[in-house]
This record gives sequence, structure tokens and C-alpha cells, in this order.
Amino acid sequence: MPTTRCSPCGAPASATPPSSWPGSPTTSSHNTRELAGALTRLSHVCWRSYTHPASAADPDAPNGLARQRQQERDAFARILPLITATRPSDQPATTKVEHAALALARVLRVLDASQLTTLVTTDVAAELAAIEQAERGDLSDRAQQAATLSREDASPLQISQADRLLRDNPFGNQDLLTQVDPTAAAIAAAHWFHAALAVTARHTGMHPLHVVAGAEQPDKPLAIESLTDVTTAMDDGTRARHVVMPLIRNALHIADGHLHGILDVQERLTAAHHLIDKARTTHPELNLTPATIHLPLTALDPARPAPDLLDNLLHAITTCWHLYQHHTENPHSQEARQTFVTALREEAASRPERLL
Repeated sequence: MPTTRCSPCGAPASATPPSSWPGSPTTSSHNTRELAGALTRLSHVCWRSYTHPASAADPDAPNGLARQRQQERDAFARILPLITATRPSDQPATTKVEHAALALARVLRVLDASQLTTLVTTDVAAELAAIEQAERGDLSDRAQQAATLSREDASPLQISQADRLLRDNPFGNQDLLTQVDPTAAAIAAAHWFHAALAVTARHTGMHPLHVVAGAEQPDKPLAIESLTDVTTAMDDGTRARHVVMPLIRNALHIADGHLHGILDVQERLTAAHHLIDKARTTHPELNLTPATIHLPLTALDPARPAPDLLDNLLHAITTCWHLYQHHTENPHSQEARQTFVTALREEAASRPERLL
């Protein structure tokens, strides 16, 4: 659910309640909660059409997931007519979007306040327009809330925009975090991280995986695992997009309660059992059993995998600079930093095909 603003549709619980909107009639606390809950639900299912687009689903999947998602997106056209209808619709709701719109309509009919209905309808229309704007790759104004969401797909235009921002400042800046879809930004950041890794490894003589190990974050123990996944795949020639998207999609699937890639999980379980058996022989005092081993299903935060991965990658780029700096004669000079940035830009530009 979007949480970067406090407008009515999809507003967080701490946001201004509907009863205090300018010009709205007084409502009971129960009705206020009902209205806020209906607005939040509608916002959630509508933004899910943005984060889980039909284009990211297999059109030939037996459960027709791509078709289901397209039906949800097509239902946007019915939202406002359902909200403003003076009597319940005779047509059965077939999508989650329609169910959410009907629930909101029922609350508004109970309140029976035309002015409030007008305010809600205006705000819902603005929310839908913001989603459509985000789908076009424009994350300005109200659509900026998309910068906090993880998406199962990424626009090439957004990836290119993130790449330009990182070229200007390889360490990231506010525009990268607020004006670009974080999934697209993570793809571009993976490309620049891999370039920073190459530059730092050459300059320091360290193995790339040792450089990655330097990016450890005490409060994020799985961050290294995500960086290692990116490094290993890109070292094998995999493009940044094809590395990042499976990581984010897998985390989103886990957030939805689904486990994908069973063969990969089986391989990890087999490796874990092998380590346990080996540890039992070499360190019997540890008393290790499968019950004592925690095997994470994803190295990313399932609630926000794209921003989480983007944070890991930007932190790793900064770590590369610190290691590079440590192996420089005049580490605190502006010239040393500029030399690193120049080398990083040259490395990233030498392999543009690695991005998309």
C-alpha cells in the first residue's frame, strides 16, 4: 500500500481521516474507519495492477494469470461508475478491483452525503490517473509513491533514466530514490556495482568476492547473499536485468505465499544437509541438526524487495570506493575520488550490453 503521502485513497492509518477533509460532513468514528478501510483496499488492489502487470506473467500459463491480471487492469474503467451509482449494480463483480469499488460504494450510500461522495470520487480519479502515469514511467507528483513499490517488470525507459542518474553520481542521489521505479533503479545499480567491483578488484588486487564481503551490513545479514548472487551471475555473463528481475519476482512471490523455483530450493537444501553432515564430523560439539539451520527463501525483504536490493547495491558501490581509497597513496584527496569515478564510468560504458 502506498505510504508516501496522506491523501485519502490508500492513505496509511496515521493519515488525515476522511471526516477532516475540507468541506466534508461530520461522520462517526465507525463510519470514518469504514470509509478509510474501503479506500485503502481499493488503492491496494489498483496499485497491485501496477506492481503485478499482465506483461510480467506467462501468457501461456495454465491458470491464465496474465489474463486475470489484464482483467483487473481493464476493470479500472468501471470503478468511478460503481462508486457514483445511486443503487447497487445488477452486474456481478468478477474482479478484486470491482469488489473493492462496490465495497466503497456501499459505505458511501450508508453515509448518504453527496459532498463527501464528490470528494471521494475526485480523489479516486486522481489515484487512478497517478497509476496510469506511473505505468508510463513518469513518477512525478502523486505518482511518486510508485518509487516505494516493487514491480514484477521494469520499463526500459526507467532503466535508462536510472543509468543516466548513476552516471552523474555513481553513489546514488535523491532523484534515483524518488523519481525512478526501484526495480528499474536496482537493475541499473547492479550494472554499476559490477563495474565498481571490477575497478576495485584491479586496483587492490583483491578477489571480487572478497570485495563483496566488505559490503557486509550488521543490521542486514542477508545483504551479502544478494550481492553474491548478483556478482556470480554477472561474472557468468548474465545481463543485469536478467539477474535482478528473478530476485525481485521470487521475493514478491514469497510475499504472496508462493514458492517458486523448487529445483533451486532442493539444491540449497541438499547443500545445507551436506554442510550439516560435514560439521557433525569436524565439530560434534555444535550438535547441529536440520532443525537448528535456518534457510532463507529469499535474501531480500519480501515486503519491499526492490528498494532493499537497491540499498544493498548502492551500499556496495560505496564500499568499493572505500576499499579503492584505502589502497591509494593520497586517499583523502579529491583527485583520488575523481580517479575512481572516472574509472567506474569507463568500465560501465565499456559493457553497455550488460544492462538490458
